[in-house]
Amino acid sequence: MKFRKFFLRGLAFILPTILTFALLAWGWGFVKERIAAPINAGVRQLVVRVSQYPQVSEREMAAHENQVGAAELQRWRAGGDYRAVLRLETRHAVLLARWTNYAIPLDLIGLLLAIALIYIVGAAVGSYLGKWLYRRGELLVKKIPLIKQVYPSIKQITDFFLDDEQIKFSRVVAVEYPRKGLWSLGLVTGTPMKVVQQLAQAPCLTVFVPSSPTPFTGYVITVPQADTIDLSISIEEALRFTISGGMVIPAIQRMEPENEAPSSKLE
Repeated sequence: MKFRKFFLRGLAFILPTILTFALLAWGWGFVKERIAAPINAGVRQLVVRVSQYPQVSEREMAAHENQVGAAELQRWRAGGDYRAVLRLETRHAVLLARWTNYAIPLDLIGLLLAIALIYIVGAAVGSYLGKWLYRRGELLVKKIPLIKQVYPSIKQITDFFLDDEQIKFSRVVAVEYPRKGLWSLGLVTGTPMKVVQQLAQAPCLTVFVPSSPTPFTGYVITVPQADTIDLSISIEEALRFTISGGMVIPAIQRMEPENEAPSSKLE
């Protein structure tokens, strides 16, 4: 029994660190292989085709010719000027070998170009023409079979975390939802619609109640401000609480072991 207890305690201690580094390693590998590598390959092709670097000798061309398979050589011969193709392919192979020798600094070229490209796209989409083109392109994507079933969900997730023009949450509250006696965690988004405020005849709040474990979906409700309880936790802590299904409780709201008895007090 003690072995299981101590083992689980040790696992709970080291697992977050391991998973954090594993996630960072996966992220770096994904960026390096799926984003930086194709850009770097394009950079090498551009260098070979628009410049005279690197220069290659007849010996290097012959050595490269001996390393290439028969099918590839046949394709080069079918392309026209065999010697020109062989020289071009040899230059590319030499450049790749030199690039590999300085891979750590040179591989950053693809990453920096990717960042610059993303920035340019973001700036372009912010213009009137860019917004129009983006909307037209999005409409076309949503008409493609299979993609139209996947794209909206993926876009909803990325918009939730990345789009700075999406809903701004001001604070975290507890509300009795979906009925009296059941308390839900909500994120205040602002004031309600005018007609609702007039019918309520009391100050109201518009609250987004996120669902678990996917907080980018949920319900928007309007409740009287008097029926909400402000919680002294951050938006990030509230999202962690929701994603974990209530298992990750903010430290300031965590009850001491001796106070674990049921209680209706939420503050």
